[in-house]
Amino acid sequence: MTNRNDRFRARRSLLAGMGVAAAGVVAGGSTASAQDGGFQPTRQASDAWMDEMSSGHRVWIDTSYGLGGMEALHYANNILNAHGSVDKGDDADYAMVICWRHYATALGFTDPVWKKYGEYFSGAMQLADPRTGKAFTVNPGNIPDRPDLDNGLDTVEKMHGRGVRFALCNAATRWYSRYIAGETGGEAAAIYEEFVDSTVPGSRFVAAGVFATTRAQEYGYSLLYAG
Repeated sequence: MTNRNDRFRARRSLLAGMGVAAAGVVAGGSTASAQDGGFQPTRQASDAWMDEMSSGHRVWIDTSYGLGGMEALHYANNILNAHGSVDKGDDADYAMVICWRHYATALGFTDPVWKKYGEYFSGAMQLADPRTGKAFTVNPGNIPDRPDLDNGLDTVEKMHGRGVRFALCNAATRWYSRYIAGETGGEAAAIYEEFVDSTVPGSRFVAAGVFATTRAQEYGYSLLYAG
């Protein structure tokens, strides 16, 4: 598991660069189209929540693996801190969403679920406790006072307190339930309900993380990939 983490660290800079580049292309194209009276995205009722957050800035942090899922918390904190330092602004000036999709979706579940299924979450996320090399038995995104983790001490609870919201991939949640059911002999439907009943504060399910990420850009969110 440690070797897998090393591989993900090695490609982190490349993927992050790709995400930033993609965000620039999308943002530039969208602005030009609006000014020219060209393409205007269709609004869907299922996306209305993206407009509910009244703010002057919109950021969507997309991530799909354990390492990036942890880093996303730190990135969100850095953005808010920079806004306060440079612009003397408040956290309320930002509509910020961390989208935990694919394997990173498990970071949206609370400790009781992690205690029960942490072995499977850590394995799929390729994220082990660096102190022990073993699977986490609590949500690593909410462990305080651990500078050796990749969230820079910026926990789920802390970022929720600063107004950050979390989008959880329902497609990945259903995959996790089927995967764990196969490993444990449990029932996928029952495990899925456990997940639904055990989400972190400030979170909501989206049909698919990739789907919501594309729609967010239609609503003016700047895209940042954490990986």
